[in-house]
Amino acid sequence: MNMRVFSKSLILPLALLTINSVSAQTKKSAPKPTVVSEPVKTDPVLMTIGTTKVTVSEFENVFHKNNTKDGASDSKSLGDYVDLFVNFKLKVKEAEELGLDTAKSFKEELAGYRKQLAQPYLTDKDVNEKLLKETYERMQEDVHASHILVKVTETALPKDTLEAYNKIMKLRARILKGEDFNKVAAEKGVSDDPSAKDNGGDLGFFTSLQMVYTFETAAYKTKVGEISMPVRTRYGYHIIKVSERRKAQGEVMAAHIMVKTTPTMTKEDSLNAFTKINEIYNKLKAGSKFEELAAEFSDDKSTAKKGGELPWFGTGKMPLEFEKTAFGLETKGSYSQPMRTKYGWHIVKLIDKRGLASFEDMKNELKAKVTKDSRSQAGRASLIAKVKAEYKFKETPKMVDEFVKVMDTLLFEGRWDVAKATGLKKPMFNFNDKVYTQTDFANYIASHQSKRPKTDAIIVLNQFYKQFVEESAVAYEETRLDQKYPEFKALMQEYRDGILLFELTDQKVWSKAVKDSVGSKTFYEKNKTNYMWDERAEASVYSCGSDKIAAQVRGLMKKKKTEKDIIAVVNKDSQLNLQVETRIFNKGENEFVDKNWNPGTSADFKSEKDKKTVIVVTTKLLKPEPKSYVDSKGMVTADYQNYLEKEWIASLKAKYPVNIDKAVLATIK
Repeated sequence: MNMRVFSKSLILPLALLTINSVSAQTKKSAPKPTVVSEPVKTDPVLMTIGTTKVTVSEFENVFHKNNTKDGASDSKSLGDYVDLFVNFKLKVKEAEELGLDTAKSFKEELAGYRKQLAQPYLTDKDVNEKLLKETYERMQEDVHASHILVKVTETALPKDTLEAYNKIMKLRARILKGEDFNKVAAEKGVSDDPSAKDNGGDLGFFTSLQMVYTFETAAYKTKVGEISMPVRTRYGYHIIKVSERRKAQGEVMAAHIMVKTTPTMTKEDSLNAFTKINEIYNKLKAGSKFEELAAEFSDDKSTAKKGGELPWFGTGKMPLEFEKTAFGLETKGSYSQPMRTKYGWHIVKLIDKRGLASFEDMKNELKAKVTKDSRSQAGRASLIAKVKAEYKFKETPKMVDEFVKVMDTLLFEGRWDVAKATGLKKPMFNFNDKVYTQTDFANYIASHQSKRPKTDAIIVLNQFYKQFVEESAVAYEETRLDQKYPEFKALMQEYRDGILLFELTDQKVWSKAVKDSVGSKTFYEKNKTNYMWDERAEASVYSCGSDKIAAQVRGLMKKKKTEKDIIAVVNKDSQLNLQVETRIFNKGENEFVDKNWNPGTSADFKSEKDKKTVIVVTTKLLKPEPKSYVDSKGMVTADYQNYLEKEWIASLKAKYPVNIDKAVLATIK
């Protein structure tokens, strides 16, 4: 087997030695970080490899990770693992001696893995857990709400923000005095939500994770019939009216047949669409199969070939009319009368319904969704607050003001020149003794600038400064992970050694075995008796469409007709009458050849699979013999890799003597 085909992610950590714990470690979330504050323990040297010392703790870290068996390990597994560990460390030692750990590509790759492994530590896990539970709790209930939006950007000037706020408050006052919420929302020039003129701001029912987090929170906290205070999102200010709540209706699986309509369709075409959906409906009532009608007539081509079947969906995922119809069907297999959405006419069939899954069953799915949702920033914000407290954060925010004089309109074009801030070098903030200066801030602006609407420069600078402080806090915490969390430090060591192992083993073994055709062929010639064919049969298998055709074939065989002639005669009327396969068969490869293993013509066999009549003509048996190099190349390559590795390990042991302290080894349990 060519080891090169395996993903590097499967073999990076030292768990490669017993092969399993890497993928388990990378798939699981990192354990909840805990700061270890135990008394310092002695850590005796277990072995030396060349001049490199390996301590008990380093060995035990990987040994116990990969050899857990009711908390104990036997002497045999320990001995085997020591051998694997030594071979691993020999390869890493050689990689270091060759300078692979100083290569730019190595450093970049390790930095990439570090960034991935650090992510679970760079957030507040308690906050994240609360968000998951809050999300699941909200999903137990659907909320029906309407809104009015007054747009204002997140970077708006204070006067523009105040103007938007005052406008939304005046609209709220109108509604509180008795005006209808949806009528106000539909008025021209009132709501900046374009759909409001048609739906009066009615959003229908929705549940958690379907709206911006701040909007969702306000909706779930607003009582039925009440109007919320203004809510700020990235879109602007909203006021929300909650009209009803209901228990979550779960999910439904449905199929549909659709006849498409469009707003610009002529009356004649619209009438034709209506006539077509009713004709389809009448065919259904007359007994035609829903799936066949969907395949033939539905204009939703993505689902037509699947009998109209749609994926599972819940609240807020489909047009309101479609959702109501699907959830309104009670019996599996029942279907609706034709109904209309903005996409056209539909007939909906109920396939199945299900309630909300348990929190544990949904946890991984929720975690993935929350990570991509705006609410995920709460965990990061909490971490930043803790970092500031732990590392004695101090700042002089007024230093930002000094940047106003070096800014120009190029900032809004994303082309500001950092050289203009050359004279700004004062400290701005610090974490412990790590000081961040105006120079650092200027470089941050230069590397993060982009085109943006023109506004007050101080607003943009304050945004940059806030981002700079937050990113610096997270980056500073990341530099402390090795000191704070021993398990993170150990995992990084495993990834470091694993990358070195992969690169050098690829050079010395995997790719070499594939590319070294001369060495591979020489190895084959010395070991060709390891790659033997078993006894084989040279045979022809005649698959006949019926007993009558089989009799015709036998008659032609008696006349000594060739295989080619037999096929030409029998398949004159249909190419499906007879198929013939002539080749060398291994034992167990074809059940009918196995039944007629000795030379000669078989009796008629009946194939249960396709009901064909089978005749086997076995020409001769081939004695066991070595496979050719081409036929055995896959196995030869795998064995050659093993050979190269053994030779390489032997040379490394000669180059870097291995000494194991047996007394120290005996203390490991």
